Amino acid sequence: MKKTSTRLADGRELIYYDLRDDGVRDAVDRRPLERTVTTSEVRRDPLLGDAVAIASHRQGRTYHPPADECPLCPSQGERLSEIPDSSYDVVVFENRFPSLAGDSGRCEVVCFTSDHNASFADLGEEQARLVLDAWTDRTSELSHLPSVEQVFCFENRGAEIGVTLGHPHGQIYAYPLTTPRTALMLRQLAQHKEATGGQNLFDAVLERELADERVVLASEHWVAFVPYAAHWPYEVHLYPRRRVPDLLGLDEDARSEFPQVYLELLKRFDRIFGEAESPTPYIAAWHQAPFGALEEFDGVVRDDFALHLELFTIRRTSGKLKFLAGSESGMSVFINDVPPERAAERLREVASS
Repeated sequence: MKKTSTRLADGRELIYYDLRDDGVRDAVDRRPLERTVTTSEVRRDPLLGDAVAIASHRQGRTYHPPADECPLCPSQGERLSEIPDSSYDVVVFENRFPSLAGDSGRCEVVCFTSDHNASFADLGEEQARLVLDAWTDRTSELSHLPSVEQVFCFENRGAEIGVTLGHPHGQIYAYPLTTPRTALMLRQLAQHKEATGGQNLFDAVLERELADERVVLASEHWVAFVPYAAHWPYEVHLYPRRRVPDLLGLDEDARSEFPQVYLELLKRFDRIFGEAESPTPYIAAWHQAPFGALEEFDGVVRDDFALHLELFTIRRTSGKLKFLAGSESGMSVFINDVPPERAAERLREVASS
């Protein structure tokens, strides 16, 4: 992998990740952009103890542009985009309309391929590995920023999810805090560790799932399963068999095997509801240990956390979406219409031939 860092016309950082070492990335951003002005701030909710990012400048962000005006495609002639070069393998750049900025963190866009009409599932294994390497590199770099406590790599796919740019891409949020969802995991981890005399909750969960009927696929270094208490109709958790706290901890064997396993999972997701309703909208989210202090979680250290990816769709059956209505949105109690065992069975049925 070759990494080349440059700057866009308004000062934002852009990084090319290339498969070949002989690529030259010296294209200049010719757009007459002014410096981006953001008003992002993070506010704490005194009743719930969680956080809300206030980012009013995002009201003006790009919204469903036609394909020939996509800002994530390479620049061609006088058609200028966020990527100055006329081609790329994988590229990462600071979001022009970030939810988090300055002392409130940082937001980046990850373009998985220059092919506007592709999806992550269409990538070859070499390209998917390059994306994994880019995620890992950005996790490392962002973790050293003084305002950053946790790094979150994720992909939103599909208009039903709320995606406003059709080009295959994901995002990275570098939070100035430990996110509420991670804090819940850490509290459960601490309670389990105390109650069992030091046993690890993630290890116990993985052992339980391997012994049950919800495993979707298992390889030498990875395990994918529908969790016992899945929140979403079709939800898969992907764990490395060797517990590590973040992407940086993966060894070469796990990295090499990841593209094959993950691409197979994505292809199965696209087959759940049949050809007529493919591709399937989904969210894919990497959960990594915070880089900040963990004193509030008694007895927990960073290495207790288990890196894992959570992949789920909001589609519950053909032509119907799962909406977060009263119980989910009002009280955070999910109601799942699809038994996790049936979801796992369906995801095994649609395996690639």
